[in-house]
Amino acid sequence: MSAAAPSRQRVGAPAGTDVLVVGAGLAGLHVATLLARQGHDVLLTERRSSPTVAIRTTGIFVRRTLDDFPLPAEHLGPPIRRVVLYPPGIHRPVSLVSDRDEYRVGDMAPLYQASLTAAVEAGVRVVLGTRYAGRRGDGFHLVGRDGPTTVRARFVVGADGARSTVARDLGLDRNHHLLVGAEEVFEVSPNGEPPTFHCVLDPSLAPGYLAWVVNDGEHAHVGVAGYADRFPEGLRGALRRFSGAAPGLDGVDRPEAVERRGGPIPVGGVLRRIACADGLLVGDAAGAVSPLTAGGLDPCLRLSELAARVLDDALRTGRPDALTHYSGTALRARFRGRLTLRRALARIRTPAAGKTAFALLRTPPGRAAAGRVLFGDRSFPTPARTATRGPDVIR
Repeated sequence: MSAAAPSRQRVGAPAGTDVLVVGAGLAGLHVATLLARQGHDVLLTERRSSPTVAIRTTGIFVRRTLDDFPLPAEHLGPPIRRVVLYPPGIHRPVSLVSDRDEYRVGDMAPLYQASLTAAVEAGVRVVLGTRYAGRRGDGFHLVGRDGPTTVRARFVVGADGARSTVARDLGLDRNHHLLVGAEEVFEVSPNGEPPTFHCVLDPSLAPGYLAWVVNDGEHAHVGVAGYADRFPEGLRGALRRFSGAAPGLDGVDRPEAVERRGGPIPVGGVLRRIACADGLLVGDAAGAVSPLTAGGLDPCLRLSELAARVLDDALRTGRPDALTHYSGTALRARFRGRLTLRRALARIRTPAAGKTAFALLRTPPGRAAAGRVLFGDRSFPTPARTATRGPDVIR
């Protein structure tokens, strides 16, 4: 990835392209770059004027992502080995420390800029400030600053978020199980504590999920997420209540101006039908988010690699049925345990129930289970080529 990229690159109204990618998050940028490097003509559209504005993700990268993908180290915070889990009331927490570097938090604006530069250098035609307005006959309608245009594409990739319009137009599955989250990000100075990920499990504060503070000594991320209809004072109100007494910020001077992020988080697991003869879905649009931890950065990169492989096969062979190998059904089988735990978390609705469930984490089996979730080697399944079962299997 390169260090800089133009903030806006325009193209005229193209008559056609091999692949239209809708959305310039990490998933869209990654699949577009891979396809362009394979020699395909790729047009990427993004409704924002720059992918560095209106960032939604916390940007937490897990160890397997850091091991397997060449993320620029200069845009990553210090390694994190320590996670502290808090029950309702934030008393008697459980601290877990790994002997390996488990997490790093990305500085997402320059990471997106570097990904955009890599896409442009690979030959992707990027149109920013342009909204995908739906399918029109045999073309796809776009609306930008210079007015509407229609693009013909052999395939379209929906990388347009949890509430994907592309999924609707292609008749593919859509996310229905969603959390909503909001967080504040600001710079901090080291306070003598090791970089730590603080997680508060309190259904009165974060119903069905958690509140968090990530303080790596360079930036603090303070956030809350849960089911939208269960916040008594609203999501922003819950964030204000939490940020006033959040752990992990002792001795930290909180600035008045902070960066605010937020958005929907799909937690229903990978959708079953994520491809058809006309295109496919990646990232949040495909539900490629861990149902338990709500982590989506590792899945978005791995699923984008599979998407690029399948599309390359379809483009080279001229056989759209190659997209049948891109199915969420096989992937969902790998997430049965996490989907079961997601349903269990959804049933914990009171602080008393939360304290009872948290008591399990104080036991040796509970600590071991938490360690496997937080520090384990499992991640989103990695697609691998095989000569006997079609172009891809999941390992």
